[in-house]
Amino acid sequence: MKKYEIDTRENREFAGLMREELLEFGKGFASPEGGAYYLGDDGTPWRDRPRETWITCRMAHVYSMGEMLGHKGSRELVEAALGGLKGELHDDVNGGWYAGIAADGSVIPGKQCYAHAFVILAASSASLIDASGAGELLEEALDTYDRYFWDEEEGLAVDTWDTGFKSLSDYRGINANMHTVEAFLAVADVLHDEKYRERAGRIADRVISWAEENSWRIPEHFTKEWKADLMLNRDRPDDPFKPFGATPGHGIEWARLISQYAVSAFKGDKGKTEKYIGAARQLYERAMKDAWASDGAPGLCYTTDWEGRPVVHDRMHWTLAEAINTSAVLYRLTGLDRYAKDYAMFMEYLDEKVLDHKNGSWFHQLDRDNRLKGTVWPGKSDLYHAFQATLIPYNEDTGLSVAPSLA
Repeated sequence: MKKYEIDTRENREFAGLMREELLEFGKGFASPEGGAYYLGDDGTPWRDRPRETWITCRMAHVYSMGEMLGHKGSRELVEAALGGLKGELHDDVNGGWYAGIAADGSVIPGKQCYAHAFVILAASSASLIDASGAGELLEEALDTYDRYFWDEEEGLAVDTWDTGFKSLSDYRGINANMHTVEAFLAVADVLHDEKYRERAGRIADRVISWAEENSWRIPEHFTKEWKADLMLNRDRPDDPFKPFGATPGHGIEWARLISQYAVSAFKGDKGKTEKYIGAARQLYERAMKDAWASDGAPGLCYTTDWEGRPVVHDRMHWTLAEAINTSAVLYRLTGLDRYAKDYAMFMEYLDEKVLDHKNGSWFHQLDRDNRLKGTVWPGKSDLYHAFQATLIPYNEDTGLSVAPSLA
């Protein structure tokens, strides 16, 4: 069906309709204090759950793009989320941002690299619409990140501090570094500071090296010496942030970010970009071979072991969103029809299995038979992955971050 085929009028209309419906679905996220409520199945805020910094940032990022697209009410929602980041979620004593605020108003302890990377992303996107205080927020976020999370010697980011920034965890993680790459590329595009693009490239180089040594399955967890801990959480394989084994969805997401870095850093120099685009294709192909319908049903398995056998068979919505994005980007970069066919396959699966045609947004977790499940991701926490999947495939400049592409 043309509805699923990239570059058709029908597909553009399908993506545009989803985009508008997502913006309507999420508009109740803001708490009176500005932090983002976790959204339930029908978009109703779940006030008994924490108001987390990373979700608040994602919503500020999404509605900044909503404002650029002319969606009524988006600016007010961005201002609300920034109010939360400058208010209840900000640590006025120690600096930086709390992981979140519990439903009872208490602080969730710890300072997460993951969350701070999203503060950078949110502030960079909000600055593009001249949201109140966005520039100052971005400046503080970069200063805090540089001071506590960026390890210049390693060319990588550390992971988690205690609340007072006194004690650093021994854990090192690739997930936080992945979103750091996303944030740094966005900052480079917004501030025209190439230091951050260079840092993104340093992270990408390390990840490519580790993946190539590991049959293109990316180790996710490391010790403080950056030695891969391949058995971490073997007893809790479906952990939402530190799952055991390889995460094919991350391999796919990395493929897109690595491609974006290469195109933006080398400005069409084919000799320099080939290495990175080749690595991106390897990551994508490995993830698809290991995870797509590998247990007999359509969808991407959440995790595999180090031989590529599925461990957690659940289908998470974000993996599909990233598959949509990356297949489109690789099609743009290579012109190969196989990536366009993958994109159409993903869009059809989205329409038939993952898109909630009754309540809106996307189902966040399905089981191996594509039935609704909520053990890891109950409800529909935020819009970030789904919303970006309606935009990135049609970004005319694959080297430009998604929010700046709309500015």
